[in-house]
Amino acid sequence: MDIFIKLSQFLMSLSLLIILHELGHFIPAKLFKTRVEKFYLFFDVKYSLIKKKIGETEYGIGWLPLGGYVKISGMIDESMDKEQMALPPQPWEFRSKPAYQRLIIMLGGVTVNFILAFIIYIGMAFAYGDTYIANADMKDGLLIENQAMINAGFKTGDKIISVDGTKIMKFDNDINMKVVLGKEILIERNGIQQTIKMPIDFIDQLSKFEKGTLLDIRRPFVIGSINDESTNKELQAKDVVVTLNGQAAKYMDQAKTILENNKGKTIPATVLRDQKEEQIQVTVNNDGMLGVNLAGLSIASMEKLGYYKVSKQEFGFLESIPVGIIKGKNQVVGYGKQLKMIFSPSTGAYKQVGGFKAIFDIFPSTWSWETFWTITALLSIMLGVMNLLPIPALDGGHVMFLLYEIVSGKKPSDKFLENAQMVGFVLLITLLLFANGNDIYKAIVGK
Repeated sequence: MDIFIKLSQFLMSLSLLIILHELGHFIPAKLFKTRVEKFYLFFDVKYSLIKKKIGETEYGIGWLPLGGYVKISGMIDESMDKEQMALPPQPWEFRSKPAYQRLIIMLGGVTVNFILAFIIYIGMAFAYGDTYIANADMKDGLLIENQAMINAGFKTGDKIISVDGTKIMKFDNDINMKVVLGKEILIERNGIQQTIKMPIDFIDQLSKFEKGTLLDIRRPFVIGSINDESTNKELQAKDVVVTLNGQAAKYMDQAKTILENNKGKTIPATVLRDQKEEQIQVTVNNDGMLGVNLAGLSIASMEKLGYYKVSKQEFGFLESIPVGIIKGKNQVVGYGKQLKMIFSPSTGAYKQVGGFKAIFDIFPSTWSWETFWTITALLSIMLGVMNLLPIPALDGGHVMFLLYEIVSGKKPSDKFLENAQMVGFVLLITLLLFANGNDIYKAIVGK
């Protein structure tokens, strides 16, 4: 069932993005009276799963789920229809239209991608608001267990003050990416501020250790249940451990250290039970464990226990517009920085480029509309930015040649465009093989 939910979200998100992207080309093409021969979700190599011709356009679903396309008459694209291009230009063909109209048609797809992302962020701001913990309320700092973060110089209890000079006001879902893309992180440790310079190959280092959150909140030690073989029958479900062996154990990370140092011993403990403190004795086994299962607590539950103060800001419809626009802008800028790192070999970020499995793995195994739309908005931005790259066979390649034509007044020859399209297609296949090859490699080595 878990994989079915992940797969459903994956296919639904990609299908939505592909259809709307191609619709971005289709609509201006029709407005400029350009014939669109095909409109396909997925590629119909040799045959289609579904197809139906309405007017001059064949609509369908192909069997190869690597994207989608619209075939516009008189355009040199991935179909490489040389027979059509050898005939005299017709008024309804792409090549017969003014350069500015062709430019609008080619920019239509990425324009829809960016508009969609901004609309999603605006809608999410209106529907869900903004839930976060104010950075000022992170009194005891953060949990740092990721080995790459530890190697970079971070420790549990550190407070993130700023990233590259920008003050961090909220602890939310964006803070991890800010740190990954940051160069200098100002932290506070034991009341003293210091700067950590991030390793240039930090993203590459992340891949060498177990996957996990870079920065997380510190969580209390709350008993979920007692194992049958445990000797600690004085403990009860929902007990919140406060001290162990006379030392503060407010957080699980503190408790782990104390238990590790008291293997095989019976030590005093203080637990919070029904809002009252109880003094008990607990026995630590030779593995440094109490023989219990932990309770998973939500942020709301931790707020009730007094660990954190959760802030939620709600927005009216008009208020949601600037909030969503700012969110979208930050995501575009952030993804641009990621691409820059990928194309900088010294960062090692290219090793983390993933294909379809990497995208599939982003989706959770439980259905959450908030998570679904968050991922879809990000993928829409990624699709838009990637398509703008000046690579022949991508929208950006066509735009590049059209801008040259508009500026110089000279149109590149059809032969040149055919060769450029072929080079771009080979390059794209190479990138596709590299990205999905990375997925296979990581699956084999487990990283």
